[in-house]
Amino acid sequence: MQVLQNALIPALLAGISLYALCKGVDVFPTFLRGAAVGLKTAVQILPVMVGMLTVVFMLRASGAVDIAASVLAPALRILGIPKECTVLTLLKPISGGGGLAMGSEIIRRCGPDSYAGRVAAVMLGASETSLYTISVYSGHLGLNRTRYAVLAALCGDLAAFTASAVLVRLYFPYS
Repeated sequence: MQVLQNALIPALLAGISLYALCKGVDVFPTFLRGAAVGLKTAVQILPVMVGMLTVVFMLRASGAVDIAASVLAPALRILGIPKECTVLTLLKPISGGGGLAMGSEIIRRCGPDSYAGRVAAVMLGASETSLYTISVYSGHLGLNRTRYAVLAALCGDLAAFTASAVLVRLYFPYS
């Protein structure tokens, strides 16, 4: 099995190259054009990425995230989300790195086998950095009206967070 895993990527690259050769595609110039487009896209979305990271750091440093978490904790508790994971529900839609740091802190503080630790781990895998993704794509495409996309994404995140708590409770009833 290990041999198959080690050979998969080289075999995939060789297969694509052979297919391109059979189709008469000039592989290296095509690669260079794609790399140039990718680099241009990266430069275009850089201001949005810097802005989002600045917002996340400012919210954390100001204590606004902690205040919002304490206000939302009772409502999220009704959905089965432990209070330790409330800050995670606020950070994960904005920042994957911030969410991962918070999830790691929850797991370290509460323990990996605790209910909060397990819910945090499942939340990290079940949700998306939706606000970050919407802002990057909208900024790149020049979209201004994202109201419904943001609402739908936040509803999806809430569903993922709630499902995480329910499924951890279902599969690990004695956490």
